[in-house]
Amino acid sequence: MVDAEAILRAARRPLVIGMGGGGDVVGALATAELARIYDGASPVLGGLAWERRPIDPEPGPRRREEIEGGQEIAAGIMLAGPETRVRGREVYFAESRMSEFLGEPTLLIDVSDGPESIARGLARAVERLECDLVVFVDVGGDVLAQGDEAGLRSPLCDAVMLAAASRLGRLGHNVLGALFGVGCDAELTPAEVLEQLAVVAGAGGLGGARGLTSAVAERLEAAMQLVVTEASAQAVRAFRGGSGEVTIRGGTRTIELSSLAAITFYLDVEATLGATGRLARAVAGAASLEAANEALHELGVRSELDLEREAARL
Repeated sequence: MVDAEAILRAARRPLVIGMGGGGDVVGALATAELARIYDGASPVLGGLAWERRPIDPEPGPRRREEIEGGQEIAAGIMLAGPETRVRGREVYFAESRMSEFLGEPTLLIDVSDGPESIARGLARAVERLECDLVVFVDVGGDVLAQGDEAGLRSPLCDAVMLAAASRLGRLGHNVLGALFGVGCDAELTPAEVLEQLAVVAGAGGLGGARGLTSAVAERLEAAMQLVVTEASAQAVRAFRGGSGEVTIRGGTRTIELSSLAAITFYLDVEATLGATGRLARAVAGAASLEAANEALHELGVRSELDLEREAARL
């Protein structure tokens, strides 16, 4: 059984990645700030080059050649600054805004080429940045989805990144999975997340948990003045006493908010993949995001890429 607390305390330069795209980088900030404030670490924050509508009306993620103002440090892996954006457009990534907030570069990942390519690029980036741990943070809990949940809307990113995390671990790098803001993205309900989390725990994959503190919550609130996110904001809201039914996504989705949302659960990547990673296992061999999406279709699962393409045709 992995001891996440010992691993986090020992890490001097963890790379903390919001694995679901968009505002997940704010959820990742919770782990990064806990490491910085309480463990004396110098974390690097990162996320995916995939902004959701209405930030970027173009469906799907952006490839590295579509991005300007970033420094490529490995294949498909860039350092982003405040001016990093979609080429020729006023579309900035959440990681760009986070870089502005932090006053230092963040990592921006092109997810177009599938888990193996992502893992190879991350391995090179980790070496260049001298990181000693990579934490893959999901906001909400849909990384544990089985594909038949009624509210599931964005399984693709999480499945691809969980598969990439597994490959990175097999390349010899220290990796952890993490789940922040249980149910806060209005996809899996808290009950559905906890059911799958229990399966992971039964397989020896629950490594520990850390809760928000006042100092960390204040940092997230400050970051959210620049970085757009609804799901991560609900976790901070829970820490401040919010509870009960809350609507997000313009009133179209409802979540069940409780203090549970203020906790980050840390997971062993391989145990999670084996116990609840049905979707990640399906996409593990995909050579591209398109191929990964087709692998989900074969399971009868629709993705955020499908939804964005449908919306763009309206």
